[in-house]
Amino acid sequence: MKIIGPDELVFGVDDVAACTQYLKDYGLRQVSERRFEALDGTGISIAHRDDAALPPGLGTASMLRKTIYGCADQATVDAIASELQKDREVKRLSNGAIESEDDLGFVLGFQVTVRRPLRLSAELVNAPGAAQQRGVNAVAVDQNAPALPRTLSHVVYFVPDAAKAEAFYVERLGFVCTDRFTGVGPFLRPAGTTDHHTLFMIQTPPQMKGCEHFTFHLGGPTELMLAGSRFVAKGYESFWGPGRHKFGSNWFWYFNSPLGCHVEYDADMDLHDDHWIAREAAMGADASQLFLFQHREKWAPGGPPPGARHPAAH
Repeated sequence: MKIIGPDELVFGVDDVAACTQYLKDYGLRQVSERRFEALDGTGISIAHRDDAALPPGLGTASMLRKTIYGCADQATVDAIASELQKDREVKRLSNGAIESEDDLGFVLGFQVTVRRPLRLSAELVNAPGAAQQRGVNAVAVDQNAPALPRTLSHVVYFVPDAAKAEAFYVERLGFVCTDRFTGVGPFLRPAGTTDHHTLFMIQTPPQMKGCEHFTFHLGGPTELMLAGSRFVAKGYESFWGPGRHKFGSNWFWYFNSPLGCHVEYDADMDLHDDHWIAREAAMGADASQLFLFQHREKWAPGGPPPGARHPAAH
């Protein structure tokens, strides 16, 4: 089944105004009252939690109401419908999309992907011993450069039964496990993409079931650092990062949000095909990240050391 990855996440939120401002400040473009898009058309939709048009909640504090997957073609959508209707209700929507649930009650949608092709440059690196990437007199740093989310990368679920959830996505939808944290959960890649994962699941108590975080890909680590620094400057609270993961190799920077979950910027994820052999490791700080930084205010030589209090403050 040629599922590419998440096209859209739908949230039922407490504070629509705060979430609207947050998503715009994060870098998504507001295209309607409730929808916010990355450069390729993937995005986030929000409505007030009491909106009758929303799918039902998960019965926990999670605000996620629906994960909509983009598929390569209508034949894939129809094949998914045929598979799922063997043992559960499948709703057919007016636009050709379908809606159903996974085995743990997460509402899922499947549609022909809305992704628009992107023709953008990537970060270029000049390194001794390697072919030149960035030309002579081409400057790498531009503090005014755009650093905008390019595409919806992945979503992470808290689940009460990771084995049961994994079996559904692998056996019914054709996802593949690329890596695994022992006793915690798998990183899953659908057949329509080579991204290391579009779904990661973490075993938790039932009352925590829901969305832990979602993230959008940026154009490289410099864009990630620039976008994250701008986000901090707007007053948003950094939760974890910046740093670089081991599984997936993606750079990351997580922030708290009013959507009831964390929101991440990521960049430079590994790509895998069916020849890849999944790795497994025990969950822990060393396994979770290669390195981790902490954001500080800018500093210049001659001033107090970074993080030090100014003498006048004593």
